[in-house]
Amino acid sequence: MKHVKQYTSYALGAFGHDAFYATLSTYLMIFITSQIFDTSNKAFNSHMIYMVSTMMMVIRIIEIAFDPMIGGAVDNTDTRWGQFKPWLMTGATISSIMLIIIFTDFGGLTTSNPTLYLVLFGLTYVVLDIFYSFKDISFWSMLPALSTEEDVRAKFGTIGRLGSTIGAQAVPIAIVPLVVWFSSIFSGAKNGTETHAGWVGFAVVIAAVSFLGALATTLGTKESKTLIREDTEKTSVIGIFKALGKNDQLMWLAVSYFFFALGYVVTNSLLLYYFTYVMGAAKQFTYAGWLMAILGVISVSLFPTIVAKVHRKAIYVGGIVMMIIGYAVFLFAGTNSVAVMIAIAIFFFPYPMIFLAALMTITDAVEYGQWKNGTRNESVTLAVRPLIDKLAGAFANGIVALAAVHSGMVGAAKAGGVSAHQLMVFKSFMFYAPVILIVIAALIYFFKVSLTEDRHKKIVAELEKKLRAKKDEEEKTAEN
Repeated sequence: MKHVKQYTSYALGAFGHDAFYATLSTYLMIFITSQIFDTSNKAFNSHMIYMVSTMMMVIRIIEIAFDPMIGGAVDNTDTRWGQFKPWLMTGATISSIMLIIIFTDFGGLTTSNPTLYLVLFGLTYVVLDIFYSFKDISFWSMLPALSTEEDVRAKFGTIGRLGSTIGAQAVPIAIVPLVVWFSSIFSGAKNGTETHAGWVGFAVVIAAVSFLGALATTLGTKESKTLIREDTEKTSVIGIFKALGKNDQLMWLAVSYFFFALGYVVTNSLLLYYFTYVMGAAKQFTYAGWLMAILGVISVSLFPTIVAKVHRKAIYVGGIVMMIIGYAVFLFAGTNSVAVMIAIAIFFFPYPMIFLAALMTITDAVEYGQWKNGTRNESVTLAVRPLIDKLAGAFANGIVALAAVHSGMVGAAKAGGVSAHQLMVFKSFMFYAPVILIVIAALIYFFKVSLTEDRHKKIVAELEKKLRAKKDEEEKTAEN
């Protein structure tokens, strides 16, 4: 009970953080393909979509190289407000403002001056991505700093994931109603028509939620001070990359999680396209959002019980097997709403548990790296997971753009206008390729990741014993 306030504050931060991430990684591209470039000139639309998606992908890939240095900057921070909170609030404030700006057409430049639009879009996206990285890394890097105890840490991770799951799934629940409502308020649109102004209103809501969530975490959490956490020192840029490279368990987990995240994000990003252009039932997407939100809460809530019985490896690999079954059901679901919802349920249910298994493995890699290399790097280590998510998101944005254009699902396209060939192309992007990716992820985790819960407990005990002996020796030397 003593951690209830901190659990709640961390969960609220995670709620806003993942609502922001879902909007940026999934729905920004939908806005671009369906609203921004919807002129009568299809060649122009396709060209600009390719340009924007390529720009987003390149910017993210380049910026990703700086994420370990961002983690190093957070690790090297020491203020009266703590190590993480200054970066959390700075990142939340600036990224929220940039999100609102990027969900506009920059005053009509998309058609009046496309080149200037691309320049301004690129600059805005760079600023957004950098400060989102500071927020993302500082938020999740707090996890090992909140406690070194395995059970308390697992609870923080679980409650954080609960908040992030609800936040991420609140977006598909709210997006269509919010966009339609704002469209009617600002543009006078009727009969469920979506407008640019409606999407901007939606972006304002998400930006506010992200900022307020970060504020809740800043005001309501407290970093723990332990002997293990005090055993740290400032890390140079070269030292940052050395620390990552020497942590073999972190690297294998990173490779596995990248394949998993890429497969999941591509499928998830194309889900609204499926409802809109295949089923012709965009409004039913809200029900899918509710389904995923409810299942997400159940999945996260069950994680502590299940992980105590079968451990992380079984959850990670077994969850992927369940997702593959969901893909199989999806392939036979067609446009049947009930069958599609069943497929979504089977596919999505294990996802939060797989994420938690990966997150807890990365968190434990902090002590593993400290034990193996003699240096503790909290933010640098925890920066790996956001880095992978952004890398997967970058490639996914490009893949989604390709899928939308080659499947004829752009601009004013309607369900029924997609040919059999285009539908097969779409399914290749949404189902077949992602299945291969997540199978590779499962195999890598099963054969290469050996940092189990029991091994982590032994490592922590060894570290505490070693550091206690070192401190006792220093005290004796000081007395003499």
